Amino acid sequence: MAAEIIYGKELAQSLRDQMKDEVSKLRDQGIVPGLTVILIGDDPASKSYVAGKQKASAYVGVDADLIELPESTTEAELLTKIDELNQTNQVHGILVQLPLPEHIDEQKVIEAISPEKDVDGFHPINIGRMMTGKDTFYPCTPYGIITMLKSKDISIEGKHAVIIGRSNIVGKPVGQLLLNENATVTYCHSRTANMEQYIAEADIVIVAVGKADFINGDHIKEGAIVIDVGVNRTEEGTLTGDVDFDSAKEKASYITPVPKGVGPMTITMLLHNTIKSAKRFHHVPLDD
Repeated sequence: MAAEIIYGKELAQSLRDQMKDEVSKLRDQGIVPGLTVILIGDDPASKSYVAGKQKASAYVGVDADLIELPESTTEAELLTKIDELNQTNQVHGILVQLPLPEHIDEQKVIEAISPEKDVDGFHPINIGRMMTGKDTFYPCTPYGIITMLKSKDISIEGKHAVIIGRSNIVGKPVGQLLLNENATVTYCHSRTANMEQYIAEADIVIVAVGKADFINGDHIKEGAIVIDVGVNRTEEGTLTGDVDFDSAKEKASYITPVPKGVGPMTITMLLHNTIKSAKRFHHVPLDD
């Protein structure tokens, strides 16, 4: 029996509709959630991501301000701009679009953003709060993955989750969020010996390595849940994930497609975090 497909695009739309109602009520109270995105340089992929964030923000009613800076912007100039935004009450979320030019220290920039406005969930204080099971802003893609699993009433507790990839943006935090939900978590990466053995034992497989068709149906066990975070462009120009979808869907119980899978959830959770930040600032009770 083929897997049930978890369409992140559909779930994201449903959540954004709920957020639209929520923001409308906040605006009635004079509270306007504000997100500022800083984009440095002319990277086409980054521009595309930012455009998607602006469009989604407009849909739910979040005020999204874009600050575009030239590639030549110095680290000091960027840190000054972030400091200004940290002190601007109308700004509830600050996002610096990555990657940054080589002359700017990415970690220094992440740490310069106030933890109260770090809607990407990358600040060490927010990562530490996540590690210790405290309420915080969770990194958007991992948070989106957990939300997708819960949307299908998939029980995470007691499951063996194997994470392929250990980036600070996806791999490490999604493992921690699964651990917080009482899963047993194994991380695999480029130095892992016998990776196939771990994948074959996994109840939940999350693949985030950036290599097209890195795993296929032969690698996974019958009934596994497969979450594909990869986005790769083929020679023909189409998008494909890290999982060979056609073969994996014949063995998995649930699987996410690429596109229309995890991607739309990332921006949705960014909006969630921005609204949450605005509510915190204005002492509005939080739902979650």
